[in-house]
Amino acid sequence: MNTLIKKELPAKRKFWLNDMEAIVIIMILLVIIGTINIFSASFVTAEMTFKNPYFFLTRHLISIVIGLAAFFIATNFDYHRLRAAVPFLMAFTLVALVVVLITGVSVNGAKRWIGIGSMQFQPSEIAKIVGIVMSASFLGAKIDADKIITPFNRTLLIVLIMAALVEVEPDMGTAVLVAGIPILMYVVAGMNVRWIGYCGIAVALVAAFMITIQPYRMERLKSWYDPWSQSQGVGYQTVQSLSAIGSGGLWGMGLGKGVSKYSYLPEAHTDFAFAVFSQENGLIAVLVVFVLYMTLAIYCANIARRAHDGFGKMMACGIMLLTVGQAAANMAMIIGLLPVVGVPLPFISYGGTSLILNMASIGVLINIGRYAAYKAAKEKNTIAGGMITIKTNQRLRRLK
Repeated sequence: MNTLIKKELPAKRKFWLNDMEAIVIIMILLVIIGTINIFSASFVTAEMTFKNPYFFLTRHLISIVIGLAAFFIATNFDYHRLRAAVPFLMAFTLVALVVVLITGVSVNGAKRWIGIGSMQFQPSEIAKIVGIVMSASFLGAKIDADKIITPFNRTLLIVLIMAALVEVEPDMGTAVLVAGIPILMYVVAGMNVRWIGYCGIAVALVAAFMITIQPYRMERLKSWYDPWSQSQGVGYQTVQSLSAIGSGGLWGMGLGKGVSKYSYLPEAHTDFAFAVFSQENGLIAVLVVFVLYMTLAIYCANIARRAHDGFGKMMACGIMLLTVGQAAANMAMIIGLLPVVGVPLPFISYGGTSLILNMASIGVLINIGRYAAYKAAKEKNTIAGGMITIKTNQRLRRLK
């Protein structure tokens, strides 16, 4: 029996081997950019405050090491097991959010950190991730069972309680993320349009209430429209941020040569780290970082689309919304499109807890992508094996 041998065409060359490799490389690039920028933005403050220009850099490098360990653990840990851990994660987060209000380290009038020896961690950062895991577990089960999704459930109530505890710290920016990302996940999961409208109205009313109960928030909102009218008051950060960005021009002043970090721009290595980056590296470098975040969003969406279960889909969506959403909010804040909300730039702003959890989240995303690829390959092999069996049986019948 003659066999027709077809010459296979060479596979089309790809920039990445797969979505997971793309996400890992983007994360590494952002961490490298962030590390360089954090040192450049912080060495003046570190020298003036701690007599050690490497103070923040050293702590950041320690966080990277811990973050890498968390990343590798997450990539090899079956993400389905997170569903069983939801009660523990929920209880731990609620306890931590209460403890920080009682015994937390107070900085600028806010209690957001719990001290452990020489290190500190932020329970509100944990609440962001736990809220996503809880919501993904609930929504994933609804998607798999093809049931109607409504906002009236115990899971969302607990998420809102966590957000309320974060708001008491006070930290409105993080509270909005703790509650907002899960609500967006409900929208992505296919919640009825009517309930989406009701949620939108409720969110608007709550936001208005949260702004009015704190006078400084109303002042920030007023200065948002014209920060130069209060350039020495609540509009100071926005004015200094815009000045830093504008002075950077197309190519920047040069790495380490920016002047805004010399006590002009508050929080130069944390919330406004990207303003320093813009001043020293210019518009071209800013566009490169912007493209990295956009590319990250695309590959995260690909993994969410290919996930084989509702939990994986919603986890991937939640991680994408959190990472890219924070990036968009931070960039909008430093150019004045949003009021000052205190949202860090993932992988680039200084913050140990945030960095570690962001890297762990990317690890979970890789785990979801690996499992989806494994399931797809297994199904493909099963189909191929079935086709071979059918063709073999057909040939045997013809020979008979």
